[in-house]
Amino acid sequence: MSALTQIAAVSAMNLRSLPQRVGTSSVVVIGIAGVVAVLVSVLAMSTGFIRTLEHTGPENRAIVVRTGSSTELISVMANEAALAIADSAGIKKGSDGHPLASPETLLIMNLSKKDGADASAPFRGMTPIGFAVHPEIKITSGRVYQAGVTEMVVGKSAQRLYTGLELGSKVALRGATWTVVGTFESGGSSRESELLADQQTLNSAYQRGNSLQSVWVVLDPTRGFQTFKDAITTNPQLQVDVSSEKDFGAQQAATVSTILKFVAYVVGGIMAIGAIFGALNTMYSAVSTRSLEIATLRAIGFGPVAMVISVFVEALLLALIGGAIGALTAWLLFNGHSVDTTGGGFGGQLIFDLAVTPGLVAMGIIWACAIGVVGGLFPAIRAARLPVATALRAV
Repeated sequence: MSALTQIAAVSAMNLRSLPQRVGTSSVVVIGIAGVVAVLVSVLAMSTGFIRTLEHTGPENRAIVVRTGSSTELISVMANEAALAIADSAGIKKGSDGHPLASPETLLIMNLSKKDGADASAPFRGMTPIGFAVHPEIKITSGRVYQAGVTEMVVGKSAQRLYTGLELGSKVALRGATWTVVGTFESGGSSRESELLADQQTLNSAYQRGNSLQSVWVVLDPTRGFQTFKDAITTNPQLQVDVSSEKDFGAQQAATVSTILKFVAYVVGGIMAIGAIFGALNTMYSAVSTRSLEIATLRAIGFGPVAMVISVFVEALLLALIGGAIGALTAWLLFNGHSVDTTGGGFGGQLIFDLAVTPGLVAMGIIWACAIGVVGGLFPAIRAARLPVATALRAV
């Protein structure tokens, strides 16, 4: 009998006996499913977080903040700086001939979440040209706020998270009453977590004069980002940093994403060790209860390689089942589920959707197979080394 035939025969025999060992086999399946579910769900948080912060509109959009500002929120610039930036080379002109440069104010306001908890929300002030700079902002209900009036429009994610932001609601902030006159979406970007209002009205209500946090610009596609960056960085009147929107979002996401991945791999690794011990115990038990059967097969001519591979096949099958259950559980419970985080550096509460991607599912399955391989290694070696004579004397 060839080696492949032996492997197929012994493996088939092992798998047919699984229903009689469902109790012990379920230990491996459940343990590995738990590892994969935790790993995939935490990494889904990291993936969704990165997607939201890196989700950009046009490729030719850039942001300017004060030098040394790691986030938009802590940047403070004067109106004179915004005017100088708008006059810089490399900015695209609008249909009216004015540069597409949007000076913006970003403040934090206190609201209540729908579960009753207190939370901080990003409140952004924009000039009328801001909607031309951010064309992805679309009013989905109501209308745009009016200049000089304490009105706001709210992102769909913010409206879903906070209480009292329904269309027509009144929100009391800093002695002024703001009316929600519209709802908007922005293609899944982090701006959907924000509230928008007229910049001058917002600055006046918060007694901030003409200060602002950032200037967003649309770049002239014929001249590119470098032309604009050179014009900004060589201007001695400006002490600012300039980044493309994608790079700025990636920079914001880097730290939190690293923390989430660290948590996922540490917690997943600890659970994986437990799952490996569970697999070892189960596979050792399977080899022990089948010691007479294995010895008999060896006595009639089956080689040790067939024994080793048959144990590996069983371990990998259980691992694949556990990995599939874990990945499916993570997808059913978490994919598309909205969560929020108090990200002061990101401008208050950031709302984003968890994303269980095919890549994460594949990673979970790979982890499951690795656990199965390690968990089946030593029991497989034991099966191959099982003394034939000793096992047969036990009959």
